[in-house]
Amino acid sequence: MAEDSDSGAIADATTSFLADREDGDRVLETVLATDGEHATWTFDDIELDSGTFGELVSSGIVENADGEYRVADPAVVEAALTGDDLETDHETESADRAGGLERVRRGVDPRALIALLGALIVVAGARSTAVRAVFRHGRVVSPGNDPYYFRYWMETLVGDASGPLDYGVLVDTPAGVFGTRPFAHATNWVVAELLGGGQGATATVAAWLPVVASVALGVAIYACAVSLTRDARVGVASVLVFAVTPINAVYTGLGFLDHQFHQYFWLGITLLTLTRLAVDLQRRLETGGDGRAAVRAHLRAPATWLVAAAFGLSVTAGVHAWGGSPLLLVPLAGYVALRVAMDARAGLSPMRANLPLFAGLAIGSALSLALHHRWGWHAEFVATTPALVLAGSIAVAALGELWQRLSVHLGGLLALEGGVAAAGLLAFRQLQPADWAAAMARAQDLFAREGATETASLFSTEYFVIFGPLYQLGMGFYIALAVLGWVAWLVSRRYEPGWLLVGTYAGSLLVLAGIQVRFAGQLAIPLAVLTGLGLVRLLAVVDLARPPVSVRDPEPARPGRADDEAAMAADGGLEPAIAMPDGRRLAYLLGIGLLVFGLSLVYVPSLTADVTYSEAQLEAVDAIDDHAEAANRTYPDTYVLSEWGDNRMYNHFINGESRSYGYAKNNYEAFVTSPDPDDWYDTFNGRVGYVVVTEFDDRDIPDDSAQARLLENQGAGGADTDGLAHYQALSVADDVAAFAVVPGATLTVPGEPGTTVTVETDVSVSGDTIAYERRATVGDDGQATVTVPYAGEYAVGDRTATVTEADVLDGRSVAVGA
Repeated sequence: MAEDSDSGAIADATTSFLADREDGDRVLETVLATDGEHATWTFDDIELDSGTFGELVSSGIVENADGEYRVADPAVVEAALTGDDLETDHETESADRAGGLERVRRGVDPRALIALLGALIVVAGARSTAVRAVFRHGRVVSPGNDPYYFRYWMETLVGDASGPLDYGVLVDTPAGVFGTRPFAHATNWVVAELLGGGQGATATVAAWLPVVASVALGVAIYACAVSLTRDARVGVASVLVFAVTPINAVYTGLGFLDHQFHQYFWLGITLLTLTRLAVDLQRRLETGGDGRAAVRAHLRAPATWLVAAAFGLSVTAGVHAWGGSPLLLVPLAGYVALRVAMDARAGLSPMRANLPLFAGLAIGSALSLALHHRWGWHAEFVATTPALVLAGSIAVAALGELWQRLSVHLGGLLALEGGVAAAGLLAFRQLQPADWAAAMARAQDLFAREGATETASLFSTEYFVIFGPLYQLGMGFYIALAVLGWVAWLVSRRYEPGWLLVGTYAGSLLVLAGIQVRFAGQLAIPLAVLTGLGLVRLLAVVDLARPPVSVRDPEPARPGRADDEAAMAADGGLEPAIAMPDGRRLAYLLGIGLLVFGLSLVYVPSLTADVTYSEAQLEAVDAIDDHAEAANRTYPDTYVLSEWGDNRMYNHFINGESRSYGYAKNNYEAFVTSPDPDDWYDTFNGRVGYVVVTEFDDRDIPDDSAQARLLENQGAGGADTDGLAHYQALSVADDVAAFAVVPGATLTVPGEPGTTVTVETDVSVSGDTIAYERRATVGDDGQATVTVPYAGEYAVGDRTATVTEADVLDGRSVAVGA
């Protein structure tokens, strides 16, 4: 763009061109696309007729440049095309930059905004497929087991606090609420308090906060993708990929109040802020001038330090959001090491180029340690991890500065950086043995734990290695792998710190997900950007879209191509607006969309359904709740023993004590596999008030086991089994049965010694009639004693006996007349 171009005249000419021609939008988009691919170009490079081209030249929109052509002022033409306001500032920003730089303040293109809003609706919709399963029986029924742990602490904090400003409840207590996930609990509590506190607010937070956080993360993914590619289409595609990634959609679905959506969101903010810092410096280098001037302008921009501060806050929040947070600082450390090498290779000062990153890490480190030492948040080694990464980062940056002064191969610098990491870990082990032991114990707990679905590998042989990623991440996973290979090639040849960041995080999280699939949820975030880029590129290959800016050949720097101060805010040269395709192209788009998203559209609802609760389980909750209220039972008499994966749900709704499932995990299987559940009545010793038995999958159950006697026979006896004495059926179904554990009423029946007496009654449970039967032998004293769990009229031979509910609950004796 010529320095003496009249921006106002070009803007007026562009506006007139658009007003005079019905196809003006298409013509200008074509010109801008060609201009983005070449520094200068000829008439043969553009698909326009000579008359239209001549009109563009005569109006000044296109100008001659050494026998070829270029758009006179791409920023002004694009602003006029999209309807954005244009402002100019002719002040000299730096003595090192000759001439004034025009400043373009671009808003969001309306079509891009509509597309983004549509994609965000898909994000929310994919996480709301279980809406009917969540809002049932007048309750918010969270899927899964762990969300009830977070609901327990949210409700406890709301009950203890006097309002949202009562931050004293956030100080750790002997109960240990802030031991491993403090920021997650604190956020849940604050939002609930802001919504008014009380049961209604906590239920609303439990239901909707994961969905809201996912939508916010979708915005961050869009901004990250557009910052990297300058292409709104890639941003929208990335959000759509993220929206239907099965494992992420399940873990952040409606009602899934767990730590996952907290860590996902803050990881997204970390990636966005680091991307903005990296891309801002890169764009300044692209606008011309030497590296020192670009770094100086980057450091002088106020936006740089605002973004650095936001990065620091994301580090603090991420560290305190969940127990395994130090693992997500490993990719950050790897990025810094590779970034230092990239800066040094480009002739930039690694220390100065990464100063905002170091400042953000310093903020994150200070806040992390302050929260630990002042409020008792998290373990010492976790709170210290950002400071360790900061120290290591400064050390490798210093090595990068030294490398620039020595004639050493770049591989030598990388080797030295690896030595610094090893030395740092060794020093930490020697100087802080207690923290090292705690870190190893946490790693053992994280990686050696078995039994949960999330502990399997993403590439599990159960799914023949290749199908696990399809099941958890969708078809886009393999598109992302191809793009990840391109990223590796790109960063090895060009200065692309933004793509280096995404590639490092994607590669690191891919390794972690290969160990345990739980990390596939985090992996989905950088993969969404890679898949979004790959999807747009795929559409370009079949001539359904222009190639993304980021995969075109780099063009020489041209003054004015990107805005100096606004580079951080506007990302410079955003790809022209998303255009609506015609009918034929729309059909192709839908076909490719189904190919890429089809599996995800199937797996998201099915995986979500796997963690929701059945109608029979909710009927069991209602039946237990009614019984507990009628019997005036309170905790611990209302404790529900069940399979551990459901235990928190039952106890949350029955007694509110869903903090732990330890007792159920230690005792339930032994109970249901024992041959005589009545023997467990004394073992329970008042610890268990109710039992819920569910069907075992793929396991043979002996006929005389408690599982079979309770679930199949409802504890009623008959055939070769006797009825149970202490288990009163409250709700029965084919795969779920709930029982109250009761002392039972003891019938004393006179008779001839050695004879057998039978007591029986009919009981109505869940709309069915159960024929309860129990036998006993008359002793030498001429009496038989039979304990029964039901109130009602019993037939004892040709006699009857009436048992009341009070008799059953209080363990009274009832004599049967001769």
